[in-house]
Amino acid sequence: MTDRFPVTQEQLARYQEDGFLVIEQLFDQEEMNLLRDIARSDQQLAAEAKRRRDGGTGEAKLTVRNELDENIYSAFVRSHRIVDPMEQFLGGEVYHYHHKMNFKEPEVGGAWEWHQDYGYWYNNGCLYPLMASCMVAVDAATRENGCLQVLRGSHLLGRINHVPIGDQTGADPEQVQVALERLERVYCEIEPGSAIFFHCNLLHASDQNCSPDPRWALICCYNAARNDPYKESHHPRYSFLEKWPERRIREIGAQQRVSLKADEP
Repeated sequence: MTDRFPVTQEQLARYQEDGFLVIEQLFDQEEMNLLRDIARSDQQLAAEAKRRRDGGTGEAKLTVRNELDENIYSAFVRSHRIVDPMEQFLGGEVYHYHHKMNFKEPEVGGAWEWHQDYGYWYNNGCLYPLMASCMVAVDAATRENGCLQVLRGSHLLGRINHVPIGDQTGADPEQVQVALERLERVYCEIEPGSAIFFHCNLLHASDQNCSPDPRWALICCYNAARNDPYKESHHPRYSFLEKWPERRIREIGAQQRVSLKADEP
């Protein structure tokens, strides 16, 4: 297995036109079983989770981390399979901005309102929208359990004003409504191990999880090195991102799974 994972010119052109790109089965079943087992057993991950009320009756939940430690989450963040395409999408060196686990529990997982990530990252001193995320499906993502929705090509609208909606920060509802009328809404239904790369100005959202199935997703966020924020914020400024060999996901994952099981009461 090579440790280089460039996207094709066709895929790059699709990302630039649509604002997102789905890559099926970017990670294999063994890797995803390790990630799922570890995340489900990780009491610290659960304890750090923050809750955000949506605009209705639901409550979204996620854990955000700025640091890269010796764990399986960092192995995914440092993976060539994610970082190499990111460098193509953003046109040069990237660094880790943060990563998060998004928890949508069965029948209670809240919605995420329509928003652009750059709608609030801009306020952290990032002058240019040279930022993107990669969402890796830990569980199967379906319309029933609140999969990611995107508006194709909406990254070309530029940054939209954002306002408080519940405990979340959402894009201006009037502009979102017009975008919904003019642009194609895509429901990103994907299997575990598949990934969605998306531009920081892409309008995206997700519905509440009203199904009996969980939908967890690991989201890895990156900034271009040349877009180093001009001020401090709750997310880091530039630091060199070391890419790890692909075997590290299995190696670290196996070690971490054993460690977590040993800690179980």
